[in-house]
Amino acid sequence: MRIDLHTHSTASDGTDTPAELVRAAAAAGLDAVALTDHDTTRGHAEAIAALPAGLTLVTGAELSCRIDGISMHMLAYLFDPDEPDLLAERELVRDDRVPRAKGMVARLNELGVPVTWEQVARIAGDGSVGRPHVASALVELGVVPTVNDAFTEQWLADGGRAYVPKHETDPFEAIRLVKGAGGVCVFAHPAAAKRGRTVPESRIAEMAAAGLDGIEVDHMDHDADARAYLRGLAGELGLLVTGSSDYHGSRKTVSLGEFTTDPEVYGEITRRATGAFPVPGAGGA
Repeated sequence: MRIDLHTHSTASDGTDTPAELVRAAAAAGLDAVALTDHDTTRGHAEAIAALPAGLTLVTGAELSCRIDGISMHMLAYLFDPDEPDLLAERELVRDDRVPRAKGMVARLNELGVPVTWEQVARIAGDGSVGRPHVASALVELGVVPTVNDAFTEQWLADGGRAYVPKHETDPFEAIRLVKGAGGVCVFAHPAAAKRGRTVPESRIAEMAAAGLDGIEVDHMDHDADARAYLRGLAGELGLLVTGSSDYHGSRKTVSLGEFTTDPEVYGEITRRATGAFPVPGAGGA
């Protein structure tokens, strides 16, 4: 089996619609794909309706978290999307996205960049607006060559000149909420140092003790040394090891299935989950 457990659609900051994403996943030879848009499950229904035969959808979301002033992301899989406490927290995070993006536009204007809120809103469309949409505007304007180049201290990285914070969930609270909704928690790209400061090992150990299920090891933002370190850490802490593309369509260069999760780990994730079940494809539209 080929399993990719981290992708984004136009429901957040990807460029493929949920339907296009699942069709692309099938075309890429994947057997299972997780749709993990930022702080939302809005794309799940469309993805399920379009799910090709032979492809299984793992429903999920990537939750925005912060600990000790460090931004981090928590992949939540197979939770009950209607569980009220987790739903309320996701809505709180989403509601802060628009004023935060407008704040970044204002800071960029102060820095002499002629970006507008209308431009960013056009790029975001119906998705949950975030830094990648602002970064895409900078690419359009020729300020940076790629989206990744906007995530530096000069521009949008944590603490960068145009960075504006938003409401982000404490990861221990995120673990509690996801577990309460029957889901499984995996710390996304924990060693992605080029995105900003990373969470120290001691805090990851505390999360493991609090119920964290796994860490994403095989990821485009981890080099070979980082992957080896994270595998060792996962072994010490008894955490599952996942691999995923973090696919965003044309917004990033990574391809669907470029990094994958071992089928045994996938099986363990599905065994632990009680809030939802993977959806087998039936040959959708």
